[in-house]
Amino acid sequence: MTESSPTSALTFALTLPPLSLYIHVPWCVRKCPYCDFNSHQRDGDLPEDAYIDALLADLRADAHYARDRRLQSIFIGGGTPSLLSARAYDRLLTECDRLVPFAGDVEITLEANPGTAEQEKFRGFRAAGINRLSIGVQSFDAAQLRQLGRIHDGGEALRAADFARNAGFDNFNLDLMFGLPGQTTAQALADLQAAMGCTPAHLSWYQLTIEPNTEFFRRPPVLPHDDAIAEMQDAGIALLAGHGYARYEISAYARPGRQARHNLNYWTFGDYLGIGAGAHGKLTLTGANAVVRTRKTRMPEHYLAAAGVRSEDTSPASGSAIVTTASTPARFTAETKPVPADELPLEFMMNALRLSGGVTAASFPAHTGLPLATIATELDSLRRRGLLDAAPDRIQPTERGLLYLNELLLAFM
Repeated sequence: MTESSPTSALTFALTLPPLSLYIHVPWCVRKCPYCDFNSHQRDGDLPEDAYIDALLADLRADAHYARDRRLQSIFIGGGTPSLLSARAYDRLLTECDRLVPFAGDVEITLEANPGTAEQEKFRGFRAAGINRLSIGVQSFDAAQLRQLGRIHDGGEALRAADFARNAGFDNFNLDLMFGLPGQTTAQALADLQAAMGCTPAHLSWYQLTIEPNTEFFRRPPVLPHDDAIAEMQDAGIALLAGHGYARYEISAYARPGRQARHNLNYWTFGDYLGIGAGAHGKLTLTGANAVVRTRKTRMPEHYLAAAGVRSEDTSPASGSAIVTTASTPARFTAETKPVPADELPLEFMMNALRLSGGVTAASFPAHTGLPLATIATELDSLRRRGLLDAAPDRIQPTERGLLYLNELLLAFM
């Protein structure tokens, strides 16, 4: 779909929202049994230079979507992006800035695993321009880490936080899970206490869920009952608040001014380019008055092939030549799909209603092209039921509404 495509059924002219960039690195040391992300265990050397070439070609093909907007945030996820070198990220970010210029205060986050954390590597990431880390701890408990298939232990997780701070990262996140197999409330709170002892600016604390196409789905572990999980969550929210971590999204807690700007752009229905194997994007096409979702080809070898790299030549360390075909346009996009007008309310709400502060009511027509009247009946009903705040100029869940997010969303299906 291009900007010259026929006008959609949207009523209002869409406003261009802020723009972010998501970069996907698909490789990891070992696939975790709960993980349903596009991640692939890699044996041997990574095709680092070839993959950076492919990412840049991918962004070059999508740069026209920026429409003179600067990138407000970048998130490098995976997989385990910290497997790549600081040199690779220095080159990648320098070229990305040339293709789609960064805002002066751009937030650039890299996901890192404690099992791949090294002090000098973190310093290199910081020197390359990365200014925020998200460290995948999940738990500090040795038994839980074994069940989750993690390659680090609790001590390595603590050291990774020290490495981040010593490398100059005053803004880093720790990822934690709760509702783990056999976990008690006391154990969940102990994980939070250990995490807060690392003084991160941000904590992501989310419930383990069993997703299709994972090892846990095929061999489900015994998880705590719903009542026990609710008790964990209530106690954890209170503990975090008592230590200055405010809950601003269903699973996100931050010190003042340290909310994740990249994720806030997702939740406020901003735009984002997605590059890398299996990366997703969401874009506003003002000329076509449409919102589209994009998806890049999923398998790393197919993604590299789109850039003209032969699968047998993807290990620079082996001495093989990397073959590119610059004369052939790279085709990375597997799908570009307009979001139908009748699905936009749910798409918008699936993001906005995750935020404890919600969004302005005016952002709904601005970012969906639909009048607020489209959802007026649903909003009134949810307000009467105490699930949405009564303020007419905001779409904001109440504390009770945050507990019943699925029920909120059902109203817009």
